[in-house]
Amino acid sequence: EGPRSLFALSAAAVSRSMGALERDVWALPGHLLRGLLPLLTVFRLERAEGAARRAGLSTQPIWRKLWDDVMKTRPPNLENVTCWRKKFLETFFSNVLHGVLDVSSDWRLNDHHFSPLLHSSPHVSQLTLCNMLQGAVELTAERNQKVLENLAGSLRILKFQHLLSSDQSIRRSLVLLLHRLIHHGSVSQVSMYSWPVPDTVLLVLILSMSAGFWRSGNALVYHSSPCSLCREEDKAQSQETAQEQAERGRYDEREWSDGENQKGSPRALEEADAEVNGCGADTCLNSVLSRPRSPPLQNQVCEEASSEVPCDDTSIQGGSSPRCISDQLSCHPVLRKTRRRMKSAVGKKRRCLRRSRGPYADPEDLYDFVFTVAREDNSGLLDKNSTTEGENAENWSTSSPGSPCTGHAGCKKRGGSAGIFSLKAAHRFRSVSTLELFSIPLTGETCRTLSNLLSSWVSLENLVLSYNGLGADIFCILSGLRALSRHSDCHLRVVRVSDVFSHMPCMELVHCILSAFPQLHTLSVSFDLKNQLEGNRPEGNPSCSEVEIPESCLEQLEIRFPREPLHTAFLLPVLKASKSLQQLSLDSATLPCSQELGLLLEVLKECNPNLKKLSFHDVNLAEHQKEVLLLLQDPVLQEITFSFCRLFESSTTEFLSEIINTVKRNSSLKSLKLPGNRLGNHRLVALADIFSEDSSSSLCQLDVSSNCIKPDGLLEFTKKLEGHIQQRGGQIQFTHLRLFQNWLDQDAETAQEALRRLKAVCSVVNDSWDSSQAFADYISVM
Repeated sequence: EGPRSLFALSAAAVSRSMGALERDVWALPGHLLRGLLPLLTVFRLERAEGAARRAGLSTQPIWRKLWDDVMKTRPPNLENVTCWRKKFLETFFSNVLHGVLDVSSDWRLNDHHFSPLLHSSPHVSQLTLCNMLQGAVELTAERNQKVLENLAGSLRILKFQHLLSSDQSIRRSLVLLLHRLIHHGSVSQVSMYSWPVPDTVLLVLILSMSAGFWRSGNALVYHSSPCSLCREEDKAQSQETAQEQAERGRYDEREWSDGENQKGSPRALEEADAEVNGCGADTCLNSVLSRPRSPPLQNQVCEEASSEVPCDDTSIQGGSSPRCISDQLSCHPVLRKTRRRMKSAVGKKRRCLRRSRGPYADPEDLYDFVFTVAREDNSGLLDKNSTTEGENAENWSTSSPGSPCTGHAGCKKRGGSAGIFSLKAAHRFRSVSTLELFSIPLTGETCRTLSNLLSSWVSLENLVLSYNGLGADIFCILSGLRALSRHSDCHLRVVRVSDVFSHMPCMELVHCILSAFPQLHTLSVSFDLKNQLEGNRPEGNPSCSEVEIPESCLEQLEIRFPREPLHTAFLLPVLKASKSLQQLSLDSATLPCSQELGLLLEVLKECNPNLKKLSFHDVNLAEHQKEVLLLLQDPVLQEITFSFCRLFESSTTEFLSEIINTVKRNSSLKSLKLPGNRLGNHRLVALADIFSEDSSSSLCQLDVSSNCIKPDGLLEFTKKLEGHIQQRGGQIQFTHLRLFQNWLDQDAETAQEALRRLKAVCSVVNDSWDSSQAFADYISVM
């Protein structure tokens, strides 16, 4: 290297003295600031954003170089990165949190003013916690209190991946984290991935807190102090209640007898608040899940006095006064006059609980609030709406909102009553709007808990259940959804259910969900295999396909059949009720007769005038050439997919010519996807005529992936396409070509020439696929 310029030397000196010169540096003209920015540390570069914008400069190239130098990986979804500053700092935060990045590895990260977690946290909108939840422990440490506050304002998506069982202290940290980020934060989505053997307590804890349930907020201790946000909200709520009571100015003498009219005073309200706040880790059971959801941050007060109210564990073990009853009474003044009578009943209940719990009682267990486990079946702690074994289960489709899952055959607990779980919660906090569970087996107990949570989760907008091994417990989930649908403020708009085995026919499940939620915008039902026991639904549950579907708001419908026949008798009512449908995808269905597809196309034309995207995957259309051509000439469809549909298996050359001529005349079709149809070289070359001089086609995207295309065929297609473009004076709308999994590795030089020339015409997406992997598949379909 030659000697450095005077400017370079000066810029290096200035960058080392930014602490004293920062304000003067931000006032420099743009041409000087441009040369100085790459020499700054991450701390100074982040602070320079405002000055760079004022000077008309972009720091994006610098952040991109930082990514390449520090992360040394190609970011996933590279084409979707819109801000490299945010991308770098968000990934940097995660890597430092999980201990996979050493800040001393690069001089730009090594600034004594720079606190890695603190200064990058405002840019984190998505965070993944994994394994033993070490990240949760670190974030809830007292030294990172400001970091947690920043995350509460910036974080939107919280993910859990590959979780392992954890001890009590780690789970306590997770509780603090969820309470701050969800209940008092901005997290709107919780996703869980790949948990082959989930810890039931941990899973239910995450689900319950995501739904907004937690015990009395002031009982949650954060660094030896109750949650300050909860205290402020409780105080404001108490003052508001006192003001309302003062404005009313009158009380019912019967209800407020025995001197209880003093309860309306601010001092009495403070005392009641202190009693509620005194309920520690073992607050009394409230069946809040079986009630309609209250507004966020509102106390769930006891509705009635009952001898079924259990005492807290402290009272049970230590023989102290039954604090939980006092708390119940302080929640509701009307109940205080029954206190003496209830004490006697609770004493009996205490003895019952002591016998049933045995060695399991643990007053320090954070998760005793989550659910009542099977060993307490005889203690009376299960929800009062639960049904005991042998009772007839209520039809899920007609279950009341108060009992979303009442113990039918698909939900019944082994060897005991089939009750739903209850939460020891006095508050209903803010909840998330998106819940995603991927590859997490759900047991019957967990399904009942999830059903119970769903029944009042009115803020939920997106629900994704993917490969959870639901089996017969699908009916339990449906019970919760049915109860949820009865809430006028329900916001559910997207439901996606996928699994290996289907316990009920796909179309029946579609009918069930749509009949309950006509306001859905997206519904996706996907199963790999058909369960041999399908059809053995719980007693009293009639087929949902018999339920009439009201007119719906459905815009996107995706169905993956487990090799089921596509009976239009069940699909057509769904399409007729979905006047707003814009996307329809049918996967792995078999057509029992040639008339079925024709009936489907007629209904689509008559009842779905807004349909823009239609997709068939792994549906044998070899004998349906007429219907294929009708679809290709549809004047409304903008995207058509025939994926692995064996289009040319028994066709003639005339059929290919008809396809080309039909697409040439269709000016509305923008995207044509033909992966996996064995086009080969000669058919690919013929498709280039779609863009000929006499064509009125507006086709922008063409997908010919997995079509046995070789380099020489691709080169010939490229030359023919170039000729058509030249004839049209360079005017062509074709922009994207997809070439995944073709045989381009057989002649690398020819393939590179073809790709080079194609990329001058359009955007090409391909891969370095080893075509030898396809040999077995090639033989199998010959």
